[in-house]
Amino acid sequence: VAPWNAGLAGLVSNSLFRRVLNVQAGRFASSLPMAVLPFLTTAALYHGAVSGPLLSGDLSCPSCTMIRGALIGLVGGGLYPILLALPVNLGLAAQYSSAPLPEKGSVLRFCADISRPVFMKMRPVFVLQTFFGGYLGSRHFESYIKLARITFGKEEELRE
Repeated sequence: VAPWNAGLAGLVSNSLFRRVLNVQAGRFASSLPMAVLPFLTTAALYHGAVSGPLLSGDLSCPSCTMIRGALIGLVGGGLYPILLALPVNLGLAAQYSSAPLPEKGSVLRFCADISRPVFMKMRPVFVLQTFFGGYLGSRHFESYIKLARITFGKEEELRE
């Protein structure tokens, strides 16, 4: 669930930046990577930080699993799509001269000013991604416990 939401968040953030920068051209060229890269990154992060350690036995704490899932949901599914959409759309705005761009000394200030309304509109996405990531982590931990019970027959050894 979380990787699909990350791809959707990438498309939403791309759309918001395109509106702020008044970029009309390159819709498909900017939308495809904004859907695919957050999806793949979030799936890889989740596998590397939650699924893999659970299956290898390195992660045996339910709250740790939930917190890892929530952080991956927030970072991979919320922040990463926004941070990825900003340079893509700034490049398109510079290429097609659709928005007045800053001088060399004030680029960071310009990026912060452009990103502020996008971050404000993406707040519900941050909350949902964090919630779904935590929920997914807790569900995976429950599945791991059931699998371990079937395989080993003792839950007490797993929680220690």
